[in-house]
Amino acid sequence: MGYQRPVGDHLKSWRQRRRLSQLALACEAEISTRHLSFVETGRAQPSREMILHLSDALAIPLRERNHILLAAGFAPVYPARPLDDPALAAARAAVQQVLASHEPYPALAVDRHWTMIAANRTVAPLLEGVSPSLLTGAVNILRLALHPEGLQPRIVNFGEWRDHLLTRLRAQIEASADETLEELYAELDSYPKPKQTRARGATPPAIAVPLVLRTQAGELSFISTITVFGTPVDVTLSELAIESFFPADAKTADALRALVQK
Repeated sequence: MGYQRPVGDHLKSWRQRRRLSQLALACEAEISTRHLSFVETGRAQPSREMILHLSDALAIPLRERNHILLAAGFAPVYPARPLDDPALAAARAAVQQVLASHEPYPALAVDRHWTMIAANRTVAPLLEGVSPSLLTGAVNILRLALHPEGLQPRIVNFGEWRDHLLTRLRAQIEASADETLEELYAELDSYPKPKQTRARGATPPAIAVPLVLRTQAGELSFISTITVFGTPVDVTLSELAIESFFPADAKTADALRALVQK
């Protein structure tokens, strides 16, 4: 989003993205509809506190809150330190502890664009057979999963897993308005789709969409969870997520324990 846009345009755009009327947002933020209308049309210049208050009500990402503050002539409030900054040492240690403690099950940390930041020891063996080009430089785990030279040929229920990942990505785009994610979605959606995948409903209903992966140890089945920092005030931390995979059956659990012990 360009800083040249008036601050009111930024706020109106986010209100519309959240599918809220002026009345609904005004009630949520406990301000008058008249004042909100004046802010959006530029007839009233909001204070820094009002911008942050409305940003809270709209659940605007921290990075975009900084953009809106700049558009209004204020300095950014939320720092955006690189992950290797000494100030984030405790956060890095927490991420590493979560990843290590999840072994023998796989877990990895990603940034807002799904670039892998860190992974535990169980992840690498599961990537056997992936094209080295997908594992060089910034490794994008969505590309890794859906690319024909990535995990795609080994994902037994690829159609189902592809739909799941693209749905998640679309929801993230709706929440963040991130243009890089839009480009990633278009790329992933353009990949050729294999003709034969396990059809939805071919297996008994599960509590979540599983990832069924064909490996040297046989078919392994996983369900995943996402962990984020609860109260981040740093842009980098607010965009960091840990995806942890759990065995969906006893066979997978036994295979993973054996894998890590090698």
